[in-house]
Amino acid sequence: MIGKGMVSIMAALCLAGPVLAQTPQDQALLLMRDAYSQRKVTALSELLPQVGGHPLEPLARYWEMRARLETAAPGEIRQALDRMAGTYWEDRLRNDWLLHLGRERQWPLFEAELPLFRMNDDRQVACYALMLDAAAARRPAAEAAREVERLWLLQRDADDGCATAAQAFLDSGHLTDETVWRRARLAMETNRQSVVRQAVAMLDPDWVPEVESIARDPAAYLDEKITALRPRTREMVTLAVIRLASSDPAAAAETLLRKRWVTQLTREERSWAWGVVGKRAAQRRMPESLAYFAHAIDGHLVDDHLAWKARAGLYAGAWGHVLEAIDAMSPQQQEQATWVYWKARSLLALGQPDPIAATVRARELYASIAAPAGFHELLAMEALGRPITTPPPPAPLTDEEREAAARHPGLQRARTALALGLRSEAVREWHYSIALHTPGGKGDRELLAAADLACRQQWWDRCINTSNRTRSVQDHRQRFPTPYLLQVQQRAQDVALDPAYVYGLIRQESRFVTNARSHVGAAGLMQVMPATARWTARRIGLTRFRPEQINDRDTNLRIGTAYLGLAVQDFEGSLPLATAAYNAGPGRARLWREGPVLPAEVWIENIPFDETRDYVQQVLANTTHYAALLSAEPQSLQAWLGTVGPRAVNAPEPDRDLP
Repeated sequence: MIGKGMVSIMAALCLAGPVLAQTPQDQALLLMRDAYSQRKVTALSELLPQVGGHPLEPLARYWEMRARLETAAPGEIRQALDRMAGTYWEDRLRNDWLLHLGRERQWPLFEAELPLFRMNDDRQVACYALMLDAAAARRPAAEAAREVERLWLLQRDADDGCATAAQAFLDSGHLTDETVWRRARLAMETNRQSVVRQAVAMLDPDWVPEVESIARDPAAYLDEKITALRPRTREMVTLAVIRLASSDPAAAAETLLRKRWVTQLTREERSWAWGVVGKRAAQRRMPESLAYFAHAIDGHLVDDHLAWKARAGLYAGAWGHVLEAIDAMSPQQQEQATWVYWKARSLLALGQPDPIAATVRARELYASIAAPAGFHELLAMEALGRPITTPPPPAPLTDEEREAAARHPGLQRARTALALGLRSEAVREWHYSIALHTPGGKGDRELLAAADLACRQQWWDRCINTSNRTRSVQDHRQRFPTPYLLQVQQRAQDVALDPAYVYGLIRQESRFVTNARSHVGAAGLMQVMPATARWTARRIGLTRFRPEQINDRDTNLRIGTAYLGLAVQDFEGSLPLATAAYNAGPGRARLWREGPVLPAEVWIENIPFDETRDYVQQVLANTTHYAALLSAEPQSLQAWLGTVGPRAVNAPEPDRDLP
């Protein structure tokens, strides 16, 4: 029997967007959401009984207990966990509790709860556990320390978990000072000053003011050190050069060439510093970048530096440097499709060890990654002469498979949350259900059924992301759906764009979420910024446009495609340049195109922003897949790429007003 509350939710699930709550239980749940965001602990406790029996009661219990986790008794927390058993919210609360227990050093309770943590994907929790395992001799200390080092160096923030474990292993002698300095260098390079301070303080808190002075003015710090040598100068100078290189690679290089630092810094410190200088120079397309890298020993460079050495080699057409950098990368990075592809290209360009052997080896490398998947995988397919087509669909889902997905408790909770406008909570519940609840995630047929469920409900981001997880089969109609087909085709035609390109960009921007909003304020299907929307509306004569209309599907499509069409026109039809401009702004795209004429795949690889580089690659790969779907004919990614270089002499002047 279905109660009134469930009837309202099931009706809501038939709609594409969130609806207003219609029952007292729905209203109480949403009031709890508001109380949780406002940290109103008493209100949460008073409202919780009104949500009893609601499909999202586990979420309500999470909110109520999380708000007072630091003061609740262990027995009370365990009771709440039991009442949420098997749900994402049980595991989320246990994760939060484990972090709290670690910070409070309540190790017996931590060790009692850890085996029940199913997601087991939190680095801080893992670091605490490794420290305790070593202390209890459940794991060799040296082995645990190596894993803590790996996790700690990956952490972006100045967290407690891995820092506590690192300090313990540092004190026991299983980690060295060099690991701490490595952590500080990585953080200085990415301007995470709180991490730098935390790391250096582990060695000596009195050194923190010196680190802060480096962050404020590295050039002044280095000038001071010309005449005054102090303890720890080597490590501090390395940090200062890293900091200086971010704003002035040439000045940092000049510093490193001074005789004092050539003799005072270790070979490893000099190599690391030169790696940063080379990277920053490569990002600015400075012709000296390869010369800077030449001062370093590849074995002392981290993978990120080696990646930029390879990119600098690509930009200069110096294939020997590309191959040298790739061969020095870690095995894990060498196995990435990006570097497998560029290694094959390098071997062919160099003809090593001879042209025939190079061709054979390159084809082997291409074949190892060629697949209807990402950007470099598609390029490898084309290099092998394989047309890019839509793979045949998998065997149709059975009624039983569809019903099992529809009945899945976690997916039901996710759908209910979405219907009530709780998108973030819905996405987390869905992802947990398909990927984390069971070790290894769901099988391919289960994933296809779950994706089908999301597709039929027009929950396109879950449709795509779920289908993307399949391994042995691919359903491109799930991975590359075509909602709003008539509208997209019409708007694309209006501005002389290929609908496949518009679809490729929307898929990357919003996953077809009509009310999507980014952290910087971009909104709607095509993630248009407010200022860009106003400018474009004026340009196309949309005189009555109001900012709140940008989430309207048709208005967003009209403005987004109009702006994209103007960008393509401004960049002389180059989709790589227009796509980069759409993501990072036309001013940056114009700056990045200055230099030699390059194959677009080489130019894209040298985009200095990781986000924009990945974005351009994804959009163009998506475009190729959509073209194959919409035309039912073989496609070429290379056909969308072309070359990139400075504006032609006879080309019209750029539209400087284009935002």
